[in-house]
Amino acid sequence: MKNKQVTFMLVVLSFVLVLGFSVQALAGETYNIALSLAITGPTSDVGSPYSKGAEDYVKYVNDEKLLGDDKLVCFIRDDGYKTEVTKRNFEDFLDENIVFYLNYSTGSTLALRQDFDEEKIPVLPASFHAGNLVDSNYIFLPISSYSSQAVGLAEYVAANHKGSGKPKIALFLHPSAFGRAPRDDVKKAIAAGLGVELVEVVEHGKDLDNTAMLKRLKSKGVQYVISQTVQPPVATMLKGAQSLGMIAATYGEAGKITFLGCHYAGGPDLIGLAGSAAENYYWTTSYKLMTAKGPGTDAQLALAKRYGRDVKVANSQNYTNGIMVVQVAVEAMRRAKTKGIKVNRANLYKEMLAMNGYNAYYPLTTVGPVTFSKTDREGVDTLQLYVAKDGVFHELGLPFASEYVKKIK
Repeated sequence: MKNKQVTFMLVVLSFVLVLGFSVQALAGETYNIALSLAITGPTSDVGSPYSKGAEDYVKYVNDEKLLGDDKLVCFIRDDGYKTEVTKRNFEDFLDENIVFYLNYSTGSTLALRQDFDEEKIPVLPASFHAGNLVDSNYIFLPISSYSSQAVGLAEYVAANHKGSGKPKIALFLHPSAFGRAPRDDVKKAIAAGLGVELVEVVEHGKDLDNTAMLKRLKSKGVQYVISQTVQPPVATMLKGAQSLGMIAATYGEAGKITFLGCHYAGGPDLIGLAGSAAENYYWTTSYKLMTAKGPGTDAQLALAKRYGRDVKVANSQNYTNGIMVVQVAVEAMRRAKTKGIKVNRANLYKEMLAMNGYNAYYPLTTVGPVTFSKTDREGVDTLQLYVAKDGVFHELGLPFASEYVKKIK
């Protein structure tokens, strides 16, 4: 009798163990990705909504089972915009067996690119510095580089200037690799025939008074200033220009200066910083703003509402940016799963390189498709021009791609 009871208990135990393994199998795989960025410190105005966008889309992927029974985990850490902290974060993330990595700053992306190659892990940074792609195989830019954006803005100036002669422009740049990136490419585009005259390149400091600089540019006949930096120094410059009565009320107004900027040098937050001085500021990015109604913007607003984000975050292009990089990583995973291959670094890298032609990816958060290949790791090639009117950035014209970028590559 005792032997029968023991046998019965062993059968029950075996059944429980088998059931447990079956439930675990049905639960699916878990894929780990990671993000290190500046939630605090310098550029936290960008990093904070960016992290929220990434976090919310990961929740959405799991809640809506976009990867079936598989689960997505994203480890998010604040690095305070310090490269040494980013390095430590990345090393810790590697212990979590991450299959995809989302980096942030230009400095840390450049510092870690050899590590990315050694680890053979696909990386999408928040930095759109074209130099990230040099001597690297595993870094992909989500959208058009700063260089492509600046050249695109210079093309717009050349095509729409109504005065006589070549329009005179100046570049207002952040004193770093992040800021200087477009300088040489704009010069190359001019040498290739782009019809603008580059009068001066200004690397701004931390000055709260740009009066002397603005007067100097005006005395040299500068009609357009293209900014490649972050929002606060642009806001300071615009306020100074407004106090001097220099801001053009209409595009290219004679005797005035028309101000333009690349992705991080504009957006809804700039209006909050500069107030009325941001009126008629021209700005470009590859991301859709919430003022551009459509399925993509409707989905983003619904996502923000679903996870309790306020209106400011919901409308930030940097919230969009955070969503989009996770979208691309998830799409690579989805494509690997569809092919029945393992979701790992090597296969995700292959899927990234295959996103082109008929296999281009349309995330709806951008104004054009995401395309990558072995010879082109710069994502969305198209740009959208926006202009600030009555305190809101609105679309101006249709999305466009820089012609001169193709000529100088």
